[in-house]
Amino acid sequence: MIEWTAEQRALREGLAPWLEKLNTGHVERDAAASFSYENWRTLARTGILGLPFPERWGGLGQSLLTTMYVLEGLGEGCRDAGLSFSVCTHVVSTGVPIQRFGSRALKERYLPLLCSGEWIGAHAISEPDSGSDALAMRTRAVRDGHHYVLNGSKSFVSNGPVADLFTVYARTGDGPGPLGVTAFLVERDTPGLRVGAPVAKMGLRTSPLGELFLDDCRVPASHVVGPPGGGFLVLDHVMRREILCSFIVNAGEMRHRVTRCVAYARAREQFGRPIGANQAVSHRIVDMEIAVETARHWLYATAERMAAGANVTRDIAMAKLVTSEANVASALAAVQIFGGNGYMAEYGVEAELRNAVGSTVYSGTSEIQRNRIAALLGL
Repeated sequence: MIEWTAEQRALREGLAPWLEKLNTGHVERDAAASFSYENWRTLARTGILGLPFPERWGGLGQSLLTTMYVLEGLGEGCRDAGLSFSVCTHVVSTGVPIQRFGSRALKERYLPLLCSGEWIGAHAISEPDSGSDALAMRTRAVRDGHHYVLNGSKSFVSNGPVADLFTVYARTGDGPGPLGVTAFLVERDTPGLRVGAPVAKMGLRTSPLGELFLDDCRVPASHVVGPPGGGFLVLDHVMRREILCSFIVNAGEMRHRVTRCVAYARAREQFGRPIGANQAVSHRIVDMEIAVETARHWLYATAERMAAGANVTRDIAMAKLVTSEANVASALAAVQIFGGNGYMAEYGVEAELRNAVGSTVYSGTSEIQRNRIAALLGL
């Protein structure tokens, strides 16, 4: 595995002083489905929101691997999984496309606001009728002089109810498929944009999710990210990094889960001995340990290959599939190890299972990943 430098370790360890504040009341916030602006501002002070962005825009100028390493530490140390998920959405889905494809003016305008956490970012891809078939979107953008006029709606917009800036993908061409999709930056107060109320969901409840409605929403042509009609290239760039960054957070959560289960199995006694002395329990924990190390290997190895310029289409799909399904199995094992306590909300274990289920759906379902791998095998 990678040998991390002292500087990289210091960046990750720099989160430690803030973790107690972030974790206080996380069970109650989950129950209330409450996004904590205070904790968002706390995280912003750590610099984590600016990790991959150049210093000139207020970032820390770190590589993809370093960014992942620090995000893994966030997953391991922060019990508010929704907050961690919102961080990844903000950094990767809004900041990264601006950094890679945005004009100088867009970078100067928005990256400092995103790096500082003053503004919260979101991206809008999915639609009510398209689901996993994102490129079947119906939202349209028509050029009108120096503007585009957007009409349509978006669903499952993570951070939507609290976001200040949206990366909205809309169809500017007539044909189906990847050609003719364009990415736009749309500010929250743009006339014609309406943000729906938060939608209740199974897990990641502290990361608000909602709908967007665009009704003759006029967006300056200068707010196009990348070339007109090149939105698929933007989306592909974003999704690869979204999977690596979001799921390395999951690997950190899985690592914490193993540590907690080991401690519980040592301390909890039944029939006169620690439950960890029972093979049924110890083997579950061993499987959890293997799962987290396998997930870490896939994620970091894929990131290394991508940074070296390799084609990682298959690797991304496998890394996402391995990690998401291992995350669910690990969380379910933790519930079983904690027994009745694992089923009670106060321990926070059942929330981890609810959160983990989402990882097999967002960023491309497990079925989509298997279809992609099958296609690459010629099936």
